[in-house]
Amino acid sequence: MRKAGKQAGVKLSLAFYDFIIFSLVAFVFYWWYEGTGILSVRGFLFQYVLAFILVFGIRIIGNIYRQIWRYGGIQCYIRLLLCDLLSGVIYFVIERILPIEHIPFIQLVAFCSMNCLGSLAMRMFYRFSYKCGSQDTGLGKFLRILLRIFAGKRVETEPNSDEQKIKIAIIGAGNVGISLAEELLNNKKAQYEPRCFIDIRKDKIGREIHGLTVYSEDEATLELLQDHQIQEVVFAVPGMDSERRYKLFDYYQKAGFGVKIYDFPVLDSPGKKRQLRSFSVEDLLFRKQIKVVDDKTASYYKGKSILITGGGGSIGSELCRQVAKMDPKQLIIVDIYENCAYDIQQELRIAYEGKLNLAVEIVSITNKKGLARVFEAYHPDIVINAAAHKHVPLMEHNCIEAVENNIYGCLNVIELCEEYGTARFMMVSTDKAVNPTNVMGATKRMCEMIMQAYSTRGKVKCSATRFGNVLGSAGSVIPLFKRQIAAGGPVTITDKRIIRYFMTIPEASQLVLESGAMANNGEIFVLDMGNPVKILDLATNMINLSGTQGIEIVETGLRPGEKLYEELLVKKDELEKTDNDLIFVEKENPISMEQLQEKLEILHAATASQDDDGVREALRKVVPTFVRPEVINSKATN
Repeated sequence: MRKAGKQAGVKLSLAFYDFIIFSLVAFVFYWWYEGTGILSVRGFLFQYVLAFILVFGIRIIGNIYRQIWRYGGIQCYIRLLLCDLLSGVIYFVIERILPIEHIPFIQLVAFCSMNCLGSLAMRMFYRFSYKCGSQDTGLGKFLRILLRIFAGKRVETEPNSDEQKIKIAIIGAGNVGISLAEELLNNKKAQYEPRCFIDIRKDKIGREIHGLTVYSEDEATLELLQDHQIQEVVFAVPGMDSERRYKLFDYYQKAGFGVKIYDFPVLDSPGKKRQLRSFSVEDLLFRKQIKVVDDKTASYYKGKSILITGGGGSIGSELCRQVAKMDPKQLIIVDIYENCAYDIQQELRIAYEGKLNLAVEIVSITNKKGLARVFEAYHPDIVINAAAHKHVPLMEHNCIEAVENNIYGCLNVIELCEEYGTARFMMVSTDKAVNPTNVMGATKRMCEMIMQAYSTRGKVKCSATRFGNVLGSAGSVIPLFKRQIAAGGPVTITDKRIIRYFMTIPEASQLVLESGAMANNGEIFVLDMGNPVKILDLATNMINLSGTQGIEIVETGLRPGEKLYEELLVKKDELEKTDNDLIFVEKENPISMEQLQEKLEILHAATASQDDDGVREALRKVVPTFVRPEVINSKATN
């Protein structure tokens, strides 16, 4: 009640000062000013009351007195202008219709304009007083006295606040940089104080924005930044390419400045707020994340029942997030690891407040009877198979498990899709399936062959999607390097010549959904992933980024089945184009169902022997492109 009373007092105070301005302007233009003749007392009162009712009535309807003007932005002032413009138009029309003493049009316009200008000026001065009244200066003291007398406001002084704040230079005087500066300048409790901008656009260099000078990169020398007492440099240019960003980062870091970025987190899902944060390796070393999914793709999944195996994993959980945005009829998460499935279930329940039709089933894709119960219960329209063992060295030592989970599990899923009338089957594959040198890659290539064979005989439309290493996924190299750097080193790499392709988890997940929506039947889709990254450079840059000195990089030797390089996925002269410039189709002839059956019998016989080496050799027979890693690695240049 007390708070409400204070708010009401502020509104009445503001309206009272508007009334004083209104009365003064009315007196000047309708009584005192003789240029167009003086109104009679009766005429003056009619004009005064009519204008009063229209001006204040429309301001109240437009919620002018509900705004907090000390924080008012341009939208608040525009609203006041529009309200007064509307009241002026209505005033003119009614004034001409009523049988009263009329005033000339120019006099009416002058009255409305001066009244609006006076109200705007009062609000601007109030905001300026509130902003600068905390300064321990003569002007600050004078403004505090005015605020106390006319607004009943106390403003606490902050004599040392500027000295306590971190002084920053903002790279980028575009919308993002300006919004950051405005936010910091308007927040007295902000930890940072912007001192200047650095930009490359000639139309902005040398000018001021919010009182901050815009310097060119040549002008912004280290001496100039020191004169401005700059302690940190903040990047606020979302579109800057990674190579240039890294060069500037390296320059300012070596010069002794703290370096931060103002942008969305790289690995977060879209829609989150920009943050002022430290750089991550993803910010510096990889291309800007590509948004693959469009409205056409989203409409394909809308209203459908979608089942995702491995839905609790790195890729599977992101697939769940992306599908949830597309308004599906039902989303069914299938996983053998209950903790991961529980995490994504709770995340989606909280995000969608129970509005998402969500089901979670704990079952392995190797358990065909258990999986059949899930299909019987939900009859999904679309199935995305993201469940798989993917860790290369571990699968080299667990060949039987890799075959049973990756190959037989995939076979179970696609057979149940046929049995229960699923319209579309989509498989998550990998670049390691291209000329595989390890068991994991060979099992994925076998899954692709299963998918393509079934596309020739069944009713289910099938497709597979290949992509490279995924930033931030479980078992990826970047989290490993971060842990090793945090522990003081050494950072271990298997071979200094290794190169890999990288993409983000959202990109990988969106690619699966986009390609699945455009599939006809039997295609293997691949993404243009840009340039590969040398793992040695990645390790070196991550060490530099950490600012830690003396961390050693140690070679440990190639692991079993490991390639020095993954095959280039996108050879544009050998691939078919799609409507999406980033997505291509691998030209691959499917094997027949008879050939597939022969291959499966070879694998069944090998796994029945419970001999990992025998299973590995059986994989070499059924996957013709499965070669020994030394054959591929011998072709690599140093």
